[in-house]
Amino acid sequence: MKIVLNGESRAVRAKTLAELLQECGFSGRVATAVNEDFVPSSLRVSHKIKDGDRVEVVAPIQGG
Repeated sequence: MKIVLNGESRAVRAKTLAELLQECGFSGRVATAVNEDFVPSSLRVSHKIKDGDRVEVVAPIQGG
């Protein structure tokens, strides 16, 4: 299926948000949104992604 991940089109095999994060190599603490709706980490395993979804993944960075 094709989705938009952080503004870039991407073909993926994942069926859930948790699978997508693993497939795309995201690890650690991240915030996720699908079609501009926040998805808490506890719901990622059950949150199904669909063709055309817009997914945003944001990781905190240290800085000063």
